[in-house]
Amino acid sequence: MDKNKIALSSLALDLKRVALGYFRGSNSMAERFFEEALRRKKEIDSRKVKPYIRNLLSNFEKIMFDHDQKKQAEDALMYSTLFQNASLAKK
Repeated sequence: MDKNKIALSSLALDLKRVALGYFRGSNSMAERFFEEALRRKKEIDSRKVKPYIRNLLSNFEKIMFDHDQKKQAEDALMYSTLFQNASLAKK
């Protein structure tokens, strides 16, 4: 598995933990894993991923600006699923 796929998979897991944190009402947990997700994003070489992944990588940070925790949890879970699917896709 190449470096980008591992980083995408790790990013997906971090975002899933963000979703669980917001869903459970544990904002500190969600914020901690969101910071980890931002660090994971930096590990991904955006030149080597498909354009739709590049778009998702630039947009997932908007999760933090929503004031509705339920929406934040749903969005984090959606991005998690999309990144997980991308990490499992064959070239």
